[in-house]
Amino acid sequence: MQRTQRSLSLRLARANPTTVFLVALVLVLVGLFAPGVLGGALLLALAAALVALLVTTWPVQAPATRVIRLVMLTLLVAVALAKLL
Repeated sequence: MQRTQRSLSLRLARANPTTVFLVALVLVLVGLFAPGVLGGALLLALAAALVALLVTTWPVQAPATRVIRLVMLTLLVAVALAKLL
């Protein structure tokens, strides 16, 4: 594991789960209610951050968890693309 990956993992482990959930919820709601391109871009930015998190945590997740995360990420990207169009 590289040094940057270790520091990212440590920062993620120290994050307060409630705070992370609330920030993600606010970002999704703002993205859904923001008009057109702005909302779609915000949702795509959130999806990109979630992809980075998914790649980082992939080896330690159970297969069922992986499937659920991929489905949710696909839905988020679909909604973002629908807002962009």
